[in-house]
Amino acid sequence: MILSALLTSVAINLGLCLLFFTLYSILRKQPSNITVYVPRLVAEGKVKEGGQFNLERLLPTTGWVRKAWAPSEEELLSNSGLDAFVFMRIFIFSLKVFTFGGIIGMFVLLPINYTGSQLSDDTDFQNKSLDVFSISNVNDGSNRLWVHFSAAYVFTGVVCYLLYYEYGYISSKRIACFYSSKPQPHHFTVLVRGIPVPPGRTCNDTVERFFLEYHPSTYLSHSVVRRSSKLQSLITDADTLYKRLTHLKHKNDAPKRYRRDGFLGLFGQKVDILDHYERRLGHIEDNVRMEQSSVAAKEVPAAFVSFKTRFGAAIALHIQEGVNPTEWITEQAPEPDDVYWPIFTVSFIRRWISKLVVFVAFTSLTVLFLIPVAIVQGLTNLEQLENFFPFLRSILKLSVVSQVITGYLPSLILQLFLFLVPPTMLMLSSLQGYMSWSQIQRSACTKVLWFTIWNIFFANVLSGSVLYRVNVFLEPKEIPRILGEAVPSQASFFISLVVTSGWTTVASELFQLTKLISNFMKRIFTKNSGDDFEPPSMPYHSEIPRICLFGLLGVTYFILSPLIVPFLLIYFCLGYIIFRNQLLNVYVPKYDTGGQYWSTVHNSTIFSLVLMHIIAIGIFGLKKLPLASGLTLPLPILTILFNEYCGKRFLSIFKDYPAECLIKKDRADQNEHNMSEFYDKLANAYKDPALMPIKYSERSESHSSPLLHSSQV
Repeated sequence: MILSALLTSVAINLGLCLLFFTLYSILRKQPSNITVYVPRLVAEGKVKEGGQFNLERLLPTTGWVRKAWAPSEEELLSNSGLDAFVFMRIFIFSLKVFTFGGIIGMFVLLPINYTGSQLSDDTDFQNKSLDVFSISNVNDGSNRLWVHFSAAYVFTGVVCYLLYYEYGYISSKRIACFYSSKPQPHHFTVLVRGIPVPPGRTCNDTVERFFLEYHPSTYLSHSVVRRSSKLQSLITDADTLYKRLTHLKHKNDAPKRYRRDGFLGLFGQKVDILDHYERRLGHIEDNVRMEQSSVAAKEVPAAFVSFKTRFGAAIALHIQEGVNPTEWITEQAPEPDDVYWPIFTVSFIRRWISKLVVFVAFTSLTVLFLIPVAIVQGLTNLEQLENFFPFLRSILKLSVVSQVITGYLPSLILQLFLFLVPPTMLMLSSLQGYMSWSQIQRSACTKVLWFTIWNIFFANVLSGSVLYRVNVFLEPKEIPRILGEAVPSQASFFISLVVTSGWTTVASELFQLTKLISNFMKRIFTKNSGDDFEPPSMPYHSEIPRICLFGLLGVTYFILSPLIVPFLLIYFCLGYIIFRNQLLNVYVPKYDTGGQYWSTVHNSTIFSLVLMHIIAIGIFGLKKLPLASGLTLPLPILTILFNEYCGKRFLSIFKDYPAECLIKKDRADQNEHNMSEFYDKLANAYKDPALMPIKYSERSESHSSPLLHSSQV
């Protein structure tokens, strides 16, 4: 790619970002869009629709930037939880890393690369290939390469120091949040699977006898799980209908009550929608009662077991309960609202098989994604396009067309394909038998990350090359040389990817185009944008892998093509301010893992450093500087040893709270006067919501009777 093509891509994406910022600053002030741009504030009752018209609503302003910047880290932590705090620390960590990398790269390495003469390029500045800014332009055997060698060591040391600092800082925040928290049900509860129920006895009796016998001093209560997936679906339908019914009654707009009962009110018979909803709600209510009466006998060999102390729950969690390790399996219980109830229909064997099936499906999808990657790589090579489509030869010779195709179109097409990856990985993770939404999202996050690293980095680097063959990975000694040859040549593509997938995507996150269109369609066709309104939660499973990918690109190309670093810094600056705004106004925390996403980021950064070292070994060898190549060998070894030390020092804190913390917290609770009240709530905290009585204040037959009668089973 030539410099002018990169500038074309930058101009297009910069224009899109400015357009998104301008439209956002105007549309966010319109009362009809409050459920799009401030749904969290609406749910919390801090913002209401309405207000008089004024000219300021039509003028773009930057006040939202100041408001997003204002809250301190402690305020963000208290408002959005530790996961959101960790998410923002990823941006802070990345800004620190690449600010340092940018100073070294732009002011030291880039001039050395540009003044080299390995690549002959006598064209004017705008038509120069971006390769002249990379290490490929440094002459073979040049002593200047020792500057790159030194930069690799210094950069690795700085990144490791920052990683250690962040790990320690976040782990201290995790412990501090634990000490300052009120008693939480999931701290006192474990999930027990694989309960062996003898013939003639129930799961309920088996659990009670077992824990009264082996944990008599700490056992408090338990809640057996039942198969209720059908009932949950009915409850969801009833809840949705009731919300619509209540909204229609409050509107009291008789003429608009009559509409068609089909899709978007455009098809079907014309009915009184209020009476139609009431009849449907009554029918669902009857089905719910029938299903609730039958669910009592549908026990699953699993139960939530609660204890009187956190330490008692920890003991039950970390020791093997039975002789058979496939029975009485204990896991840390999630928060009650975080439980993913459908998983309890899965047995031990089926869970094991499902994980195997998901692994095969994930691998297959990863391989099949090479097809769009190959298409994208074809667009970056105009000669290949001319061979495949000779009738386009005259068009492709136009400078504007060639610049757009090589500089903007490939990364755009790849980004469109990537939109399908996070929901697909989320679906695969939900089939693996995880017991909570947070575990499903963390698993999906890992899948998306490695899928992205393979298909965006390795596949693009190696595709289209004669070196791209299976036996490459069967020759470990050749990997550094192969990567040293292939990686620098793709620098221009990845710079364009950062601009397209980074700048524009994070700006579109602010603009919320999909939700804006959905809100507009609802207002046009249903005259009701408030139906079924629920503020969204932060999609960590899609955003964290994207940040990690850009981190990998920045670390990998730091010594190869430091020109990428300024574009990354712009992305991280935009992401920092935009996601602060989104966490404060849009996303509501639905669960909290206690900052466990940081370990994913840490491991990804370590992988990026080791990959940089392997590429450096190969590139120094290709550049006929074998001594530098040999002296780089200790770097990946030292980095892996550092990672092992961090794992021993911090990782256990993110998995479980230490006994010291648990006992201190339990002793502090002894002085609390409301613990008996908490124990009463704990006994019912893990009741299946579908089996709990759901009460509504209004019904068509009676304004005082609940929709669902109590049916405790």
